[in-house]
Order: sequence, then structure tokens, then C-alpha cells
Amino acid sequence: MSGADNLHSQLVGWAKILLPLSALALLSTLFLFSRGQNEPTDIAMSEVEEIAREQRLSAPRFSGVTDDGAIVAITAREARPDTARADTVAIDDLRMRMENPDGSFVEVTGTEGEVDGNAQVARFLGLARLISSAGYEMETNGLIAELKTGIVTSDGLLEIHAPFGELTAGQVTFHVTGDNLGQQILFTDGVRLVYRPQEER
Repeated sequence: MSGADNLHSQLVGWAKILLPLSALALLSTLFLFSRGQNEPTDIAMSEVEEIAREQRLSAPRFSGVTDDGAIVAITAREARPDTARADTVAIDDLRMRMENPDGSFVEVTGTEGEVDGNAQVARFLGLARLISSAGYEMETNGLIAELKTGIVTSDGLLEIHAPFGELTAGQVTFHVTGDNLGQQILFTDGVRLVYRPQEER
């Protein structure tokens, strides 16, 4: 038994030496093969300074519940604080989804936007696209979503593809509610409808 114990002690002693050395060898191999022949080994100093100067958050996610019980989820590729407005976050590749307890939803996407925590609104700046579970699809130059009430309002003229045809309007308002009324949609300011019966579509 003493010989077996001695052999075990020797193996443990060698393992304490060999395993760390093997780990170092593997790590050095990983670093050696991870760089290509023409790739620089150092990060440009200007890039380091830019990263240090500008705070960024990759793949952020915000979520909450409106007064009427609709769930709001906002995701993005990147977010950064607005230095001029302490409660505002600028966002790239913004996506927002408002969903009712019954499963109906409104989803908005845009290339850029901002979330104002103080006012509790999300603003889609530039071209924004909205789709709803009721079958509406639309594009407009800007949308404002009130995170507290669940009301989404377009900033200007928009084109809408609806289950019954095409519409143009100066403004549209979506209200995602938590009651049994479903989605409430209001078109205003010069509404024009091209009706297409279902059998023709």
C-alpha cells in the first residue's frame, strides 16, 4: 500500500508541474495562430482614445410595461449616452416591440433613434418601418413611441399596406392597449385609400 501511495504522490507532484506548463503552451499557440501574417499587433492609439472618450453599450435591451399592461421591449446594436441630455440615450439599429396580453403586437424598426428616460419616449429618427399583427405595414420618416401609454405616432407622411388595400396619410396613431379592444389605429391629415377586395389580392 505504501508503494501505491508513493506512486500516487509522485504523479500528483508531476501533474502540478506539467499541467500549468501545458496550459501555457496551449495559450501561446492560440495567440500565435489567431493573428494573420499581415495583421498589426497593436491597436491604433487614436482608436484607444476614442473608445476611452465615448462610452458605448453593445446590444442593449430595455423592457417595461405600459399603464394598460402592454409589454414594451427595445433592442439595438449599440447605445451611447447623450452628453447634452443626461436622461437620453442615442441608439443605432433600434427595434421596439409592444405586445398586448392577447398576443397582438406592433413592431417598429429604424436605423437610428433615441430613448428619453425622463419623458419616457422612444424616438425613431429618419426612416422607420412599422408592422402590426393586424396585417398593417408602413414606412415613414420618424415615429414617436410613448413608453408609459403605449401610443405610437408618426412624425409625418406615410404609406400603409393594409389587409384591404393601400393608404396614404399625413399621420397615423397606434394605441397598443391591455384591454380587450385590441389595436386602435387612427389615420388623419389627408387620408387616401385604394381599396382592393380580398379576392383580387
